[in-house]
Amino acid sequence: MHLFISAGEPSGDLHGANLIHALKARDPGIRISGFGGDRMEAAGASLLYALCRLSVMWFGSVIAHIATFFRLARQAKQHFLTERPDAVILIDYPGFHFALAKRAHEAGIPVYFFVPPQLWGWAGWRVKKVRRWFTGVLTALPFEEKWYREQGVKTHYVGHPYFDELAAQRLDESFLAEQRAKPGRVVALLPGSRNQEVAKNFKTILRAASRIHTERPDVRFLVASFNEHQAAAAKKMAARFDLPIEFHVGRTPEIIELAEMCVSVSGSVSLELMYGLKPTVILYKASWLVGVLGTLFLMMVKYITLVNLLADDEVFPEYPTMIDRSREIAGHIVKWLNDPVALAERVERLRVLKDNIARPGACGRAAAFLVESIKDRSANRAAA
Repeated sequence: MHLFISAGEPSGDLHGANLIHALKARDPGIRISGFGGDRMEAAGASLLYALCRLSVMWFGSVIAHIATFFRLARQAKQHFLTERPDAVILIDYPGFHFALAKRAHEAGIPVYFFVPPQLWGWAGWRVKKVRRWFTGVLTALPFEEKWYREQGVKTHYVGHPYFDELAAQRLDESFLAEQRAKPGRVVALLPGSRNQEVAKNFKTILRAASRIHTERPDVRFLVASFNEHQAAAAKKMAARFDLPIEFHVGRTPEIIELAEMCVSVSGSVSLELMYGLKPTVILYKASWLVGVLGTLFLMMVKYITLVNLLADDEVFPEYPTMIDRSREIAGHIVKWLNDPVALAERVERLRVLKDNIARPGACGRAAAFLVESIKDRSANRAAA
């Protein structure tokens, strides 16, 4: 069996790698090709291109790489025609992946979304492309399965694969012990995994940290950077602030474990924060254009944060904004630092949500569904 899997972002690379492991557990001889990142390649995928290195978002960034996207679409089309994978599995990243889905569909290859894009929140009209080009959608969130079905899309609910990673996570105990030996209460600062997110949001996070430090000098801050480049950019921004702050790369799970509470850019990391029972303030500071689009998004859904959408409640205070909201962000953190009852109440709300939602095994369920579906299609073709 030959499957083509594509992911365009770090989180998708992680989910793709875990899906590959689950597929190989069911069929050790399975062949995987596609687009992705280092994790997918390490899991056994033969990458046509390391798409995750682009990790672009919004219009300006996409336009800057438009020639690359066209080249990759042509490359994928040729691959579909010559290598004839048994199925194409696409992980979120809708713009480029719609182009791949169209080409795979035209080549007569079944196409599946794994962790589908959140069209229910910001672009419902695009679901017609899913109906047209996709064989099925493996949904990650309970409410989105209902939404996709109501739009006439075949779905199979598997759960969110992020919980697979979290259930299997092993923390560096020496790092934890080293940090726990230091004085001070820990607040984690999570500026996101994309360069644009760090550039847009980290100054606001630092202003909030400065306000927190003024109120609570006993607090120290740990920054979880996605890579060395982002850590260097974040350190440069922090140089003008007199803060007890450390920067670490590749230590996000440990930093979340160490923190009593967090300030985070909106993203899938919110599921990890919920899983770790960490009260968090979420922000997303954007340009004027993106802010307008975000306002339109919030006209269709009540929240921008996955955890709040799952809870149908603002468990994580959130600030999607075009202006500086550091005062409000700091206010929540200081309240939790000063009020143990309020902090415990927030942790308990997260615990209830985790018990209801955080079910690991999504990748295994997805792998079982995909393998059996592809075998059934092959059997039906042979019988015909």
